[in-house]
Amino acid sequence: MITLKGKSVFGGVAIGKIAFYKRKEQQIKRIHVEDTQAEIKRFEEAKAEAIEQLKGLHEKALANVGEANAMIFEIHQMMLEDLDYNESIHNIITTQEVNAEYAVGTTADNFAAMFAAMDDAYMQGRAADVKDVSERLVAVLSGEGEGGLHTDEPAIIAADDLVPSETVQLDKSKVLGFATMYGSSNSHTAILARTMSIPAVIGLGEELSPNFDGKMAIIDGFSGCVYVDPDEETMKAMKEKQEEDRKQKELLNELKGKENVTKSGQKINLYANIGSISDIGLVLKNDAGGVGLFRSEFLYLENDTFPTEEQQFSVYKKAAESMAGKKVIIRTLDIGADKQVDYFELEKEENPALGYRAIRICLTRPEIFKTQLRALYRASAFGQIAIMFPMITSVWEVKKIKEIVEEVKKELREEGITFREDVEMGIMIETPAAVMVSRDLAKEVDFFSIGTNDLTQYTLAIDRQNLKLDPFYDPHHPAVLEMIRIAAESAHAEGKWIGICGELGADLELTETFLKMGIDELSVSPSMILPIRKKIRETE
Repeated sequence: MITLKGKSVFGGVAIGKIAFYKRKEQQIKRIHVEDTQAEIKRFEEAKAEAIEQLKGLHEKALANVGEANAMIFEIHQMMLEDLDYNESIHNIITTQEVNAEYAVGTTADNFAAMFAAMDDAYMQGRAADVKDVSERLVAVLSGEGEGGLHTDEPAIIAADDLVPSETVQLDKSKVLGFATMYGSSNSHTAILARTMSIPAVIGLGEELSPNFDGKMAIIDGFSGCVYVDPDEETMKAMKEKQEEDRKQKELLNELKGKENVTKSGQKINLYANIGSISDIGLVLKNDAGGVGLFRSEFLYLENDTFPTEEQQFSVYKKAAESMAGKKVIIRTLDIGADKQVDYFELEKEENPALGYRAIRICLTRPEIFKTQLRALYRASAFGQIAIMFPMITSVWEVKKIKEIVEEVKKELREEGITFREDVEMGIMIETPAAVMVSRDLAKEVDFFSIGTNDLTQYTLAIDRQNLKLDPFYDPHHPAVLEMIRIAAESAHAEGKWIGICGELGADLELTETFLKMGIDELSVSPSMILPIRKKIRETE
């Protein structure tokens, strides 16, 4: 048995023979042409046909994976229409008097290299896209059909990597799962794979050999492992894991569309925690009522410099639109403590958990804060966005935040930019100080969300990053639960709602306790939505 370790893209267990994806090798030859205008016309006709193919793929993707994930094929159409891209191809044909295939291939190589060299992770990802659309063009020009999967029986698809157009065209009835040598968990391919619920592992490296074609294998999408020629013991264990997963999915599917209501009629909202726009598919797939925590700091962690207003606006807008009217609560940047970013140039601190972080950075560096707030308010015109502020300890902080918010709204009005005036504003309750003044804080905001990870850390005076202290770290500690109860009581006394977005929200042992406290919302990882719904519906 050979064990390969990679990165999980989507959980699940797939058992079957490996089929290596046979991609047509495009041998592009440089051919001298006499009539360059005729060659340009041939290119333009091929481009029109490629655009029609992409429109068809877009329609298919809309039906299979939804609008947000089908957008890649609209982006590919736009790439084919890009002026710089077209001008490069025209120039190479005209000046070098060569065939269109060669001009497209050369342009693709140049553009892909340019994108790959950029610092921005999003732009780096476009290198694969420009290659994908160019290969489609060359296939049309050379009269080749589209590549694809050719297997008579369901199989585990293996490849060096799969581009979006290949992934969406996979016949799901023939695909048990897929494994790739390369790829990124934030790529369009990974997003589509998650949304299509195909067990997948990427980044297996060149140990994933084409020599494995036809061999029996197992993908364990939960652990990120692929077993080639599995032994009897591994096969037995994986079949049991697969059966357990199947039963769980059946159970969860039965709960989709059901209310989060106890037997006695008490209702609670179930929302999802996400770290990036790519997680939206999981939110929808697991039937969450909304997004209760969008960790915006990942925009900063993934960048080499401060994300611009436009970058942030694009992400927040897409999140709002993708959730189609459901609430999306976006937490302003929570940098500091265990989340360090070099370009913030934060000084080394003796105790960063108690240091310069989150709202403390925002209030002392308002230019960073205002950029994010402008992007958030602009995006509010496209859906149900709410804004949440982390690490609050005092009423004055909230009042200062509200002053800055008013300045931003005034600027946007003067610039004639549309936004929603009634955006809900809430705060994280994650310090004992916030709990103790929670009644006063509730007068200033629309909602509370309890960050139980930090609240436990600060209440117990235990660094949650210190593994030596694990035996002492008790999130079920009576003091922690009492803090949550007090915050809930304060919120309700002022007519405000309260949720929990920390790890404790997904703790099934505490669901009933939270219901008794009157917690209005639980926000958890997408995979925990339906198990918690089950627990709620079974509770008296």
